[in-house]
Amino acid sequence: PTLCDPMDYSLPGCSSKTFQAYLPNCHRTYSCVHCRAHLANHDELISKSFQGSQGRAYLFNSVVNVGCGPAEERVLLTGLHAVADIHCESCKTTLGWKYEHAFESSQKYKEGKFIIELAHMVKDNGWE
Repeated sequence: PTLCDPMDYSLPGCSSKTFQAYLPNCHRTYSCVHCRAHLANHDELISKSFQGSQGRAYLFNSVVNVGCGPAEERVLLTGLHAVADIHCESCKTTLGWKYEHAFESSQKYKEGKFIIELAHMVKDNGWE
């Protein structure tokens, strides 16, 4: 039998079944607005001052239950980047993108980080 890591949806034998990761209930989390799958822990939030195609967006250090498309070069507000669209693994909604490569040295901190647009997420667990 093949063991499937819930964080890696590309493993052989995992394509027929999607395993969903759940973040601890004791932490403030962000979830997909469309299907409520967990997306990120509040502790992974880097910045709230980003802009997506549908309005405000947040930059996260890491996310869960998210799949990545192919990387492509795009000119964004801060210059040329190689980015890959990301989607919710549960409902397949496009959520934002992952920064694969930044061409400007001042933007290198974004590499490997994730943008999720506010239009696609809700706050769960412990928000006042």
